[in-house]
Amino acid sequence: MLIVGRIGKPHGIRGEVTVEVRTDEPDTRFAPGMVLRTMPGVNGATGGGAQPSTAGPEVPFQVPEGLAVESARWHQGRLLVAFEGVLDRDVAEALRGTLLTVDSADVAPPEDPEEFHDHQLVGLAVVNPAGERLGEVVRIDHAPASDLLVLRRPEGRTALIPFVKAIVSEVDLAGGRVVVDPPSGLLDL
Repeated sequence: MLIVGRIGKPHGIRGEVTVEVRTDEPDTRFAPGMVLRTMPGVNGATGGGAQPSTAGPEVPFQVPEGLAVESARWHQGRLLVAFEGVLDRDVAEALRGTLLTVDSADVAPPEDPEEFHDHQLVGLAVVNPAGERLGEVVRIDHAPASDLLVLRRPEGRTALIPFVKAIVSEVDLAGGRVVVDPPSGLLDL
């Protein structure tokens, strides 16, 4: 599964939500009629799981396994999305933190050979130019300055490596490895 967004706070009283976009193609991924799969988010929201809601006493809200986009629009630099069946602020609030995904098999590979989808990088071995294993990519964090490779070191610690050309010299998908030349001390933080 490929994460394309994360539901943020509600916007207004009619069920619209802000979406933290995690795709280069938001107009395609959030087009009306698109059905996005849901995954647990940071607030404990779970796809298919019961969630408390203030929709009424003793009425649990269940985050559906899929959400169909009813409409999407940009407002002050944020994507606002209305999903079918999400009709009020209380239900929209119950969706906060839910991750939105698409099946990676349905996503065409990037045209630029220097561009990669997160799912292509996760699981790759990370080595230095001499071939010494430094760890494995466990996820990609999308920071404002640059993307970060989150690396699980052999001793179990986590390290962050900026995904920039000056440090990441090669991504070899066929060989299952990423070659990095980190500055001294970067992996010790």
